[in-house]
Amino acid sequence: MIIGKKFNACKKSEYFQFIDNYKKYTDFNTLGLYRSICENENLNLNDKIEIRDYANTIFEKTFHFYQLKDPRTYFNLTTLGKELTIADERQVWEEIRQNQEKILKEKKIKHRNFGAYSKHDCGHEDCQFNGIMIKQGSWFAENEMHFKTDKKKSSRKLKSEQIIKQRKNKNRIIDDEFDY
Repeated sequence: MIIGKKFNACKKSEYFQFIDNYKKYTDFNTLGLYRSICENENLNLNDKIEIRDYANTIFEKTFHFYQLKDPRTYFNLTTLGKELTIADERQVWEEIRQNQEKILKEKKIKHRNFGAYSKHDCGHEDCQFNGIMIKQGSWFAENEMHFKTDKKKSSRKLKSEQIIKQRKNKNRIIDDEFDY
């Protein structure tokens, strides 16, 4: 069977019907379902929260993977109906970042080209490259995933030059302190 309409035009009862029978539909898309919950103007806040919670009972693992695949949607859904301060928002984003790193480690995934991170998104609406697939680590990747544990990718030669400079500066600093 085919759903045949966009999720963001559905009513509350239709959401529950689609979620209950998701295996019967060939065009069922869980990410589309979750994104539509936030976008649907036919639903009030309580309906959105109820649909999200019901969908999470069935698609819990998928929903948690959206921290990696589409963190903006995950953030919007987890903060539905909550009044957040700037500090609260930063804390939620920090938790998402930590969970992203943990998911990558658990699944032994070495690349970071997922969902929102695999497409060009510079923030300009008129950019001709928006939505185009990009290579990880290229200058074109505007939305790259970073963690505190990441190491700089400078070459060994640059590192050795930095060490040599530090050794020279160390002697100068000592000389300046003792004023010979």
